[in-house]
Amino acid sequence: MRAYNFSAGPSTLPLEVLEEAQREFLDFSGTGMSVTEISHRNKAFEAIVEEGAALLRELLNIPEDYAVLFVQGGASQQFAAVPLNLMHKGKADYIVTGNFAKKAWQEGKIYGDAACVASSEDKTYTYIPDLDKIAFREDTDYVHICSNNTIFGTRYVEFPKVKAPLVADMSSEILSREIDVKKFGVIYAGAQKNLAPAGVTIVIAKRELIQDPLAICPTMLKWKVQDENNSLYNTPPCFAIYMATLVLRRLKKLGGVKEMSKINEYKAGLLYDFIDNSAFYTNNVVKKYRSVMNVPFVTPSAELDAKFVKEAAQNGLVSLKGHRLVGGMRASIYNAMPVEGVQALIAFMQKFEKENA
Repeated sequence: MRAYNFSAGPSTLPLEVLEEAQREFLDFSGTGMSVTEISHRNKAFEAIVEEGAALLRELLNIPEDYAVLFVQGGASQQFAAVPLNLMHKGKADYIVTGNFAKKAWQEGKIYGDAACVASSEDKTYTYIPDLDKIAFREDTDYVHICSNNTIFGTRYVEFPKVKAPLVADMSSEILSREIDVKKFGVIYAGAQKNLAPAGVTIVIAKRELIQDPLAICPTMLKWKVQDENNSLYNTPPCFAIYMATLVLRRLKKLGGVKEMSKINEYKAGLLYDFIDNSAFYTNNVVKKYRSVMNVPFVTPSAELDAKFVKEAAQNGLVSLKGHRLVGGMRASIYNAMPVEGVQALIAFMQKFEKENA
């Protein structure tokens, strides 16, 4: 019996995708080789990259003047790639709403005048700053946000309306809700949370913005080079790209991002409604900004939190321990988490509350 995996990443993947990969693991597309063995120059693998990019364009309605890239290094490497590709005037604004948003800002400061123009650290990142009250600076190269905060369980309900290109780390919510790509200059996302195994990162970038990377930008971090080489400048994370393409096929079959968003809202609604109606569990995030992907919660004590995590695992509900910066529990209910998994978690929470309240 498979466990329900609530890990924040690497996260659960759709069972049917895993089974499809299993069926063709030893012989991919009639090549007589595993997808982990074929050359990235093989036509069969080139077709995977082309299909994956095309599916991303279709599912997110990405305009043709945007590059769609599969790169390595995780979203954390993109913290440096962003200023190295975009910081021509040496000036950028960052909104800091969580741990990874803060790390991105700190990385940006290495390369220029990166300013934190708003932060929610004063209340342990339990809200998103009022966007209408932020004094964005003039003549900046870009404004950077993290659209969904994995550790603290917040997300942007609306996005900043700014003159400079808007750059968003969407690692923990890519393809979970509809977005207007045209409002962003760059979107990037580590795939290991909502799309594929660890190893590949998606970059969606307006081509006019990436034609002149900084002189100090390493070749491997130049989005222009990756775009010109169809994400095949060097050996890419082949298996992760292959798995991402299978997941994208499944998402299209399910009805696309619009339908997936409805399912995600339903799953999150079930869990938040239970927590809100319980005198035992608490979620401290301001309701308006609650994440649909990552739901942190606590019991009345740290001792009970530890007991909850241990007993949940014994009942097939794994990876529920909260991040060390927050404690408690965290249920990451990404696209691949079935409704049944959330229902099973709620049933266990009910039982645990009766036994420990």
